[in-house]
Amino acid sequence: AQASALLVGEERLNALLDRYGDDVVREAISELRRRAAEQMGEFLAATPDGRYEAVAWVDSDGVVNEPLAIRLAVTVAGPRATFDFTGSSPPCQGPMNSVRATTLSSVYLAMRHIFPEVPISAGAFDPLEITGLDETFLDARYPRPVSGCAAEVSQRIAEAVFAAMVQALPQRVTAAPAGTSGNFALGGHDPAKGRDFVMYQLSGGGYGGNADHDGLSNGCSTIGISKAPPVEIMEQAFPVLYRRYALREGSGGAGRHRGGFGLEYELELRRGHALASFVMDHGRFGPQGALGGADGAPNEVEVQRGGETHVPEHLSKEQDIPLGPGDRVRVRTPGGGGYGDPFERDPRAVAEDVALERYTVAEARALYGVVLTEGAIDPAATEALRSGRRA
Repeated sequence: AQASALLVGEERLNALLDRYGDDVVREAISELRRRAAEQMGEFLAATPDGRYEAVAWVDSDGVVNEPLAIRLAVTVAGPRATFDFTGSSPPCQGPMNSVRATTLSSVYLAMRHIFPEVPISAGAFDPLEITGLDETFLDARYPRPVSGCAAEVSQRIAEAVFAAMVQALPQRVTAAPAGTSGNFALGGHDPAKGRDFVMYQLSGGGYGGNADHDGLSNGCSTIGISKAPPVEIMEQAFPVLYRRYALREGSGGAGRHRGGFGLEYELELRRGHALASFVMDHGRFGPQGALGGADGAPNEVEVQRGGETHVPEHLSKEQDIPLGPGDRVRVRTPGGGGYGDPFERDPRAVAEDVALERYTVAEARALYGVVLTEGAIDPAATEALRSGRRA
């Protein structure tokens, strides 16, 4: 499909060149780039000038069990913005290093989310300057391992951009999404079919709340091609049985607009033997809330073998965990970060979440300051509780 698309593109570009000539086509391409740069510059010029700082964390590199910091300072000055990553962690031993191209494209991706009106072209990113990458894990050089950068580190970089820019543009930027592709691989031998197999699953999570509404629940990974396959297909193709596949209710960060809920699934190996591997993130730190919102619930991985529960040392990263018949894998993906003060959430929205069993009555009171009596809002008690906290 990709090769065919490229051939179609070549055919249509040649048709344009034949119709208008090389000079006109080159001029049109240059004009598209110029206009995109101009539009991005106009949006930046309308953004309050200032320096906006944020930190996002990668759980670990999968080898050394220490978090990696992505430190970002965004300086907006008129029609330009500088993204300075000075102070981020140095290159790491495991595969969580990011190549420069991935780091730059992650910033570009985040800015496209913030300003979707700007057409995609290289010109859209001309007003953006990215600095401070030298001697950090965000500018890996050979022979540093980098296999995890596209699926995981890229999303942490975008999270840092969102956390910085929401301070300047609260109406445009969301709290952090789940921000992990949830890579889970299971490989082994299926004796019933007489063949080896490799099963690979990507999973979604909660998106962050924003100025207008709650975050999406179980949205696909922010890497757009990372779609979760249907459970029925997985069970037909591989020797597994999904014991549970449901929303991870209550996992979204509390906020005026709460984060969306993550996913919870549990699968059992039915026959044969296999090895399980995980490359995920947000197991140590949940997705960041914004403007007073709470963080979303972190990623959780458990492997149940022979009646015992194993939690990976790196929480969301481990490889070649042996499984036998009846052993199970349980994954709970992150909820999105909450947006705004939870005590400013509409009590009716809280009551609805309780009615749908997303939260308990006690959680409604503790997280949102909403008092419910037999499912109904107690306005006086709610106001007293919220006023007491503000005082």
